[in-house]
Amino acid sequence: MSMTRQWVVAARPIGRALQAGDFQLETVSTGEPGPGEVLVETQYLSFDPAQKSWMENVASYMAPVEIGGLMPGSGGGRVIASASPDFAAGDLVIGRTGWREQAIVAGSELTRVPDGVSVTAALAVLGTTGRTAYLGLVNVGKPKAGDTLVISGAAGATGSVVGQLGKISGCRVIGIAGGPEKCAWLTEELGFDGAIDYKSEKVRARLRDLAPGGIDVFWDNVGGDILNDALGRLAVGARVVICGGISRYNFDARDPSMPAGPRNYFNVVFTGATIQGFLMPHYEAQYPTADARLLDWVRAGAIRYKEDMLAGFENAPLALMRLFEGGNFGKQMLRVA
Repeated sequence: MSMTRQWVVAARPIGRALQAGDFQLETVSTGEPGPGEVLVETQYLSFDPAQKSWMENVASYMAPVEIGGLMPGSGGGRVIASASPDFAAGDLVIGRTGWREQAIVAGSELTRVPDGVSVTAALAVLGTTGRTAYLGLVNVGKPKAGDTLVISGAAGATGSVVGQLGKISGCRVIGIAGGPEKCAWLTEELGFDGAIDYKSEKVRARLRDLAPGGIDVFWDNVGGDILNDALGRLAVGARVVICGGISRYNFDARDPSMPAGPRNYFNVVFTGATIQGFLMPHYEAQYPTADARLLDWVRAGAIRYKEDMLAGFENAPLALMRLFEGGNFGKQMLRVA
Protein backbone atom coordinates (compact mmCIF):
# COMPACT_ATOMS: atom_id res chain seq x y z
CA MET A 1 0.00 0.00 0.00
CA SER A 2 1.45 3.37 -1.00
CA MET A 3 1.81 6.32 1.32
CA THR A 4 1.13 10.01 0.77
CA ARG A 5 1.39 13.27 2.65
CA GLN A 6 -1.50 15.50 3.64
CA TRP A 7 -2.06 18.68 5.63
CA VAL A 8 -4.65 18.66 8.41
CA VAL A 9 -6.22 21.48 10.43
CA ALA A 10 -4.45 21.79 13.81
CA ALA A 11 -6.18 24.92 15.21
CA ARG A 12 -8.97 27.36 14.45
CA PRO A 13 -7.60 30.84 13.56
CA ILE A 14 -10.62 32.74 14.87
CA GLY A 15 -10.03 36.45 15.46
CA ARG A 16 -6.38 36.38 14.40
CA ALA A 17 -4.05 35.88 11.46
CA LEU A 18 -3.12 32.44 10.21
CA GLN A 19 -0.06 30.84 11.78
CA ALA A 20 2.16 27.94 10.76
CA GLY A 21 0.92 26.03 13.81
CA ASP A 22 -2.63 26.02 12.43
CA PHE A 23 -1.56 23.22 10.09
CA GLN A 24 0.04 19.82 10.62
CA LEU A 25 1.73 17.65 7.98
CA GLU A 26 0.96 13.93 8.17
CA THR A 27 1.88 10.81 6.23
CA VAL A 28 -0.99 8.40 5.62
CA SER A 29 -1.77 5.37 3.47
CA THR A 30 -3.47 6.09 0.16
CA GLY A 31 -5.67 3.05 -0.20
CA GLU A 32 -7.40 1.99 -3.39
CA PRO A 33 -10.34 3.69 -5.08
CA GLY A 34 -13.69 2.04 -4.41
CA PRO A 35 -16.61 1.85 -6.87
CA GLY A 36 -17.12 5.22 -8.54
CA GLU A 37 -13.94 6.64 -7.05
CA VAL A 38 -10.72 7.92 -8.62
CA LEU A 39 -7.15 8.13 -7.32
CA VAL A 40 -5.61 11.46 -8.35
CA GLU A 41 -1.96 12.48 -8.19
CA THR A 42 -2.19 16.14 -7.24
CA GLN A 43 -0.01 18.41 -9.37
CA TYR A 44 -1.33 21.81 -8.28
CA LEU A 45 -3.28 23.29 -5.38
CA SER A 46 -5.44 26.41 -5.59
CA PHE A 47 -5.90 28.93 -2.75
CA ASP A 48 -8.71 31.34 -1.83
CA PRO A 49 -9.29 33.57 1.23
CA ALA A 50 -12.49 31.67 2.03
CA GLN A 51 -10.37 28.70 3.14
CA LYS A 52 -9.66 30.51 6.41
CA SER A 53 -13.37 30.72 7.16
CA TRP A 54 -13.68 26.99 6.35
CA MET A 55 -11.07 26.30 9.05
CA GLU A 56 -13.12 28.40 11.47
CA ASN A 57 -16.36 26.60 10.57
CA VAL A 58 -18.14 29.91 9.93
CA ALA A 59 -18.94 29.19 6.26
CA SER A 60 -22.41 27.64 6.45
CA TYR A 61 -22.25 26.36 2.87
CA MET A 62 -19.31 24.06 3.68
CA ALA A 63 -19.31 20.79 5.61
CA PRO A 64 -17.78 21.21 9.10
CA VAL A 65 -14.00 20.80 9.33
CA GLU A 66 -12.75 19.03 12.44
CA ILE A 67 -9.47 19.61 14.22
CA GLY A 68 -7.23 16.89 12.81
CA GLY A 69 -9.35 16.74 9.67
CA LEU A 70 -8.07 17.15 6.14
CA MET A 71 -7.45 20.77 5.12
CA PRO A 72 -10.07 21.44 2.41
CA GLY A 73 -9.20 22.96 -0.92
CA SER A 74 -9.20 22.50 -4.66
CA GLY A 75 -6.51 20.74 -6.63
CA GLY A 76 -5.79 19.38 -10.04
CA GLY A 77 -3.70 16.60 -11.44
CA ARG A 78 -3.58 13.25 -13.23
CA VAL A 79 -5.71 10.16 -12.64
CA ILE A 80 -3.46 7.24 -11.69
CA ALA A 81 -6.21 4.68 -10.96
CA SER A 82 -9.94 4.73 -11.59
CA ALA A 83 -12.95 2.71 -10.51
CA SER A 84 -15.27 5.24 -12.17
CA PRO A 85 -16.69 4.72 -15.66
CA ASP A 86 -16.22 8.43 -16.34
CA PHE A 87 -12.43 8.59 -15.92
CA ALA A 88 -9.40 6.60 -17.01
CA ALA A 89 -5.77 6.57 -15.93
CA GLY A 90 -3.97 9.52 -17.50
CA ASP A 91 -6.95 11.89 -17.52
CA LEU A 92 -6.30 15.42 -16.22
CA VAL A 93 -8.91 16.48 -13.67
CA ILE A 94 -9.72 19.15 -11.10
CA GLY A 95 -11.86 18.98 -7.97
CA ARG A 96 -11.99 19.17 -4.18
CA THR A 97 -8.89 17.10 -3.50
CA GLY A 98 -8.01 18.73 -0.21
CA TRP A 99 -4.37 19.35 0.64
CA ARG A 100 -3.09 15.89 -0.35
CA GLU A 101 -0.32 14.70 -2.66
CA GLN A 102 -2.57 11.82 -3.69
CA ALA A 103 -6.32 11.88 -3.21
CA ILE A 104 -9.16 9.40 -3.57
CA VAL A 105 -12.14 11.40 -4.78
CA ALA A 106 -15.62 10.44 -5.94
CA GLY A 107 -15.77 10.68 -9.72
CA SER A 108 -18.93 12.78 -9.40
CA GLU A 109 -16.87 15.49 -7.68
CA LEU A 110 -14.25 15.74 -10.45
CA THR A 111 -14.22 17.66 -13.72
CA ARG A 112 -12.06 16.73 -16.71
CA VAL A 113 -9.68 19.48 -17.87
CA PRO A 114 -10.80 20.71 -21.33
CA ASP A 115 -8.58 19.88 -24.31
CA GLY A 116 -5.83 22.42 -24.91
CA VAL A 117 -6.24 23.93 -21.43
CA SER A 118 -3.66 23.71 -18.64
CA VAL A 119 -4.53 22.26 -15.24
CA THR A 120 -3.79 25.62 -13.63
CA ALA A 121 -6.12 27.51 -15.98
CA ALA A 122 -8.85 24.96 -15.29
CA LEU A 123 -8.38 25.53 -11.54
CA ALA A 124 -8.41 29.31 -11.80
CA VAL A 125 -9.87 31.39 -14.60
CA LEU A 126 -11.91 28.41 -15.88
CA GLY A 127 -12.72 27.11 -12.41
CA THR A 128 -14.05 28.63 -9.20
CA THR A 129 -12.37 31.97 -9.83
CA GLY A 130 -13.87 32.52 -13.25
CA ARG A 131 -17.27 31.18 -12.27
CA THR A 132 -17.39 33.52 -9.29
CA ALA A 133 -16.55 36.52 -11.43
CA TYR A 134 -19.01 35.66 -14.20
CA LEU A 135 -21.98 34.57 -12.10
CA GLY A 136 -21.63 37.37 -9.56
CA LEU A 137 -21.31 40.09 -12.16
CA VAL A 138 -24.14 38.83 -14.38
CA ASN A 139 -26.63 38.02 -11.62
CA VAL A 140 -25.88 40.69 -9.02
CA GLY A 141 -23.84 43.42 -10.72
CA LYS A 142 -26.04 43.38 -13.86
CA PRO A 143 -23.65 45.56 -15.91
CA LYS A 144 -24.89 47.66 -18.81
CA ALA A 145 -22.89 49.32 -21.57
CA GLY A 146 -21.73 52.72 -20.34
CA ASP A 147 -21.77 51.77 -16.65
CA THR A 148 -18.83 52.65 -14.43
CA LEU A 149 -17.64 49.47 -12.71
CA VAL A 150 -15.24 49.74 -9.77
CA ILE A 151 -13.52 46.70 -8.24
CA SER A 152 -11.61 46.40 -4.97
CA GLY A 153 -8.88 43.79 -4.84
CA ALA A 154 -8.80 44.23 -8.61
CA ALA A 155 -5.40 42.61 -9.20
CA GLY A 156 -6.48 39.44 -7.43
CA ALA A 157 -7.63 36.33 -9.24
CA THR A 158 -11.35 37.12 -9.12
CA GLY A 159 -11.19 40.91 -9.36
CA SER A 160 -9.03 40.86 -12.48
CA VAL A 161 -11.54 38.63 -14.28
CA VAL A 162 -14.48 40.76 -13.12
CA GLY A 163 -12.84 43.81 -14.68
CA GLN A 164 -12.25 42.10 -18.01
CA LEU A 165 -15.84 40.85 -18.07
CA GLY A 166 -16.90 44.42 -17.41
CA LYS A 167 -14.96 45.61 -20.44
CA ILE A 168 -16.60 42.89 -22.55
CA SER A 169 -19.95 44.24 -21.30
CA GLY A 170 -19.06 47.77 -22.41
CA CYS A 171 -18.35 49.22 -18.96
CA ARG A 172 -15.81 51.82 -17.95
CA VAL A 173 -13.67 49.87 -15.47
CA ILE A 174 -11.64 51.17 -12.54
CA GLY A 175 -9.59 48.87 -10.34
CA ILE A 176 -8.34 49.41 -6.79
CA ALA A 177 -5.13 47.51 -6.00
CA GLY A 178 -2.00 47.75 -3.88
CA GLY A 179 1.19 49.00 -5.50
CA PRO A 180 2.25 50.53 -8.82
CA GLU A 181 3.10 47.17 -10.44
CA LYS A 182 -0.39 45.80 -9.90
CA CYS A 183 -2.03 49.03 -11.04
CA ALA A 184 0.09 49.12 -14.20
CA TRP A 185 -0.90 45.52 -14.99
CA LEU A 186 -4.57 46.44 -14.74
CA THR A 187 -4.37 49.37 -17.13
CA GLU A 188 -1.57 48.36 -19.49
CA GLU A 189 -2.28 44.65 -19.93
CA LEU A 190 -5.91 44.07 -18.97
CA GLY A 191 -7.33 47.26 -20.45
CA PHE A 192 -8.82 48.83 -17.33
CA ASP A 193 -9.68 52.50 -17.81
CA GLY A 194 -8.10 53.53 -14.53
CA ALA A 195 -6.45 52.17 -11.38
CA ILE A 196 -6.14 53.44 -7.82
CA ASP A 197 -3.19 52.47 -5.64
CA TYR A 198 -4.73 52.33 -2.17
CA LYS A 199 -1.26 52.17 -0.62
CA SER A 200 -0.19 55.58 -1.90
CA GLU A 201 -3.40 57.37 -2.93
CA LYS A 202 -6.56 58.58 -1.20
CA VAL A 203 -9.21 56.24 -2.54
CA ARG A 204 -12.17 58.56 -1.97
CA ALA A 205 -10.47 61.47 -3.76
CA ARG A 206 -9.35 59.32 -6.68
CA LEU A 207 -12.86 57.92 -7.07
CA ARG A 208 -14.11 61.49 -7.46
CA ASP A 209 -11.52 62.02 -10.21
CA LEU A 210 -12.04 58.74 -12.06
CA ALA A 211 -15.79 58.32 -11.55
CA PRO A 212 -17.20 61.87 -11.57
CA GLY A 213 -20.67 60.57 -12.40
CA GLY A 214 -20.59 58.04 -9.58
CA ILE A 215 -20.20 54.26 -9.42
CA ASP A 216 -22.87 52.17 -11.15
CA VAL A 217 -21.48 48.77 -10.09
CA PHE A 218 -19.11 48.22 -7.19
CA TRP A 219 -17.58 44.75 -6.79
CA ASP A 220 -16.13 44.40 -3.31
CA ASN A 221 -13.48 41.87 -2.33
CA VAL A 222 -12.10 43.85 0.60
CA GLY A 223 -14.65 45.61 2.83
CA GLY A 224 -13.50 48.11 5.48
CA ASP A 225 -12.53 51.65 4.54
CA ILE A 226 -12.47 50.94 0.80
CA LEU A 227 -16.08 49.77 0.85
CA ASN A 228 -16.99 52.85 2.85
CA ASP A 229 -15.31 55.14 0.30
CA ALA A 230 -17.11 53.43 -2.57
CA LEU A 231 -20.53 53.69 -0.91
CA GLY A 232 -19.97 57.43 -0.66
CA ARG A 233 -19.62 57.63 -4.47
CA LEU A 234 -22.60 55.54 -5.63
CA ALA A 235 -24.65 56.61 -8.64
CA VAL A 236 -28.44 56.46 -8.66
CA GLY A 237 -29.55 52.83 -8.97
CA ALA A 238 -26.09 51.44 -8.25
CA ARG A 239 -25.53 47.73 -7.56
CA VAL A 240 -23.01 46.72 -4.89
CA VAL A 241 -21.75 43.12 -5.05
CA ILE A 242 -20.30 41.84 -1.76
CA CYS A 243 -18.06 38.94 -2.79
CA GLY A 244 -15.30 39.04 -0.19
CA GLY A 245 -14.12 40.96 2.84
CA ILE A 246 -10.46 40.26 3.31
CA SER A 247 -10.07 43.24 5.67
CA ARG A 248 -12.25 41.46 8.25
CA TYR A 249 -10.88 37.91 8.03
CA ASN A 250 -8.63 38.31 11.06
CA PHE A 251 -11.44 39.52 13.31
CA ASP A 252 -13.91 37.48 15.33
CA ALA A 253 -17.46 38.63 14.52
CA ARG A 254 -18.37 38.05 18.18
CA ASP A 255 -15.64 40.43 19.39
CA PRO A 256 -16.95 43.94 20.21
CA SER A 257 -13.62 45.40 19.05
CA MET A 258 -14.32 44.27 15.47
CA PRO A 259 -14.57 47.35 13.19
CA ALA A 260 -18.11 48.62 12.69
CA GLY A 261 -19.88 48.50 9.36
CA PRO A 262 -19.49 51.22 6.71
CA ARG A 263 -20.37 54.74 7.81
CA ASN A 264 -21.66 55.71 4.38
CA TYR A 265 -24.32 52.97 4.20
CA PHE A 266 -27.19 55.50 4.23
CA ASN A 267 -26.14 56.72 0.79
CA VAL A 268 -27.93 53.58 -0.40
CA VAL A 269 -31.18 55.37 0.53
CA PHE A 270 -30.28 58.56 -1.35
CA THR A 271 -29.29 56.69 -4.51
CA GLY A 272 -31.79 53.83 -4.44
CA ALA A 273 -28.84 51.45 -4.68
CA THR A 274 -28.83 47.79 -3.72
CA ILE A 275 -26.24 45.85 -1.73
CA GLN A 276 -26.29 42.09 -2.25
CA GLY A 277 -24.01 39.31 -1.08
CA PHE A 278 -22.89 36.64 -3.49
CA LEU A 279 -22.00 32.95 -3.12
CA MET A 280 -21.19 30.93 -6.21
CA PRO A 281 -22.95 27.69 -5.11
CA HIS A 282 -26.30 29.52 -5.17
CA TYR A 283 -26.04 29.63 -8.96
CA GLU A 284 -24.99 26.03 -9.64
CA ALA A 285 -27.59 25.62 -12.40
CA GLN A 286 -25.72 28.27 -14.41
CA TYR A 287 -22.29 26.60 -14.18
CA PRO A 288 -22.41 25.10 -17.70
CA THR A 289 -23.21 28.48 -19.27
CA ALA A 290 -20.49 30.23 -17.30
CA ASP A 291 -17.92 27.54 -18.11
CA ALA A 292 -18.66 27.59 -21.84
CA ARG A 293 -18.53 31.36 -22.16
CA LEU A 294 -15.34 31.69 -20.12
CA LEU A 295 -13.63 28.97 -22.17
CA ASP A 296 -14.52 30.77 -25.41
CA TRP A 297 -13.18 34.10 -24.11
CA VAL A 298 -9.94 32.59 -22.79
CA ARG A 299 -9.28 30.76 -26.05
CA ALA A 300 -9.99 33.99 -27.98
CA GLY A 301 -7.59 35.97 -25.78
CA ALA A 302 -10.39 38.22 -24.50
CA ILE A 303 -9.62 37.24 -20.89
CA ARG A 304 -6.09 37.15 -19.55
CA TYR A 305 -4.98 35.82 -16.20
CA LYS A 306 -1.93 35.79 -13.98
CA GLU A 307 -0.70 32.93 -11.80
CA ASP A 308 1.36 33.41 -8.65
CA MET A 309 3.07 30.04 -8.29
CA LEU A 310 4.90 28.67 -5.26
CA ALA A 311 6.54 25.26 -5.34
CA GLY A 312 6.74 22.38 -2.87
CA PHE A 313 3.94 20.66 -0.96
CA GLU A 314 5.51 21.74 2.33
CA ASN A 315 4.76 25.38 1.38
CA ALA A 316 0.96 24.99 1.21
CA PRO A 317 0.32 26.92 4.48
CA LEU A 318 2.61 29.74 3.30
CA ALA A 319 0.68 29.97 0.04
CA LEU A 320 -2.60 30.49 1.90
CA MET A 321 -1.07 33.04 4.28
CA ARG A 322 0.15 35.15 1.35
CA LEU A 323 -3.46 35.97 0.45
CA PHE A 324 -3.91 37.86 3.71
CA GLU A 325 -0.63 39.74 3.47
CA GLY A 326 -1.11 41.11 -0.05
CA GLY A 327 1.84 39.01 -1.19
CA ASN A 328 0.16 37.32 -4.12
CA PHE A 329 -0.11 38.86 -7.60
CA GLY A 330 -2.86 37.06 -9.48
CA LYS A 331 -4.20 33.61 -8.66
CA GLN A 332 -2.27 32.02 -5.79
CA MET A 333 -1.33 28.44 -6.64
CA LEU A 334 1.22 25.85 -5.59
CA ARG A 335 3.07 23.30 -7.68
CA VAL A 336 2.97 20.21 -5.48
CA ALA A 337 6.08 18.51 -6.84
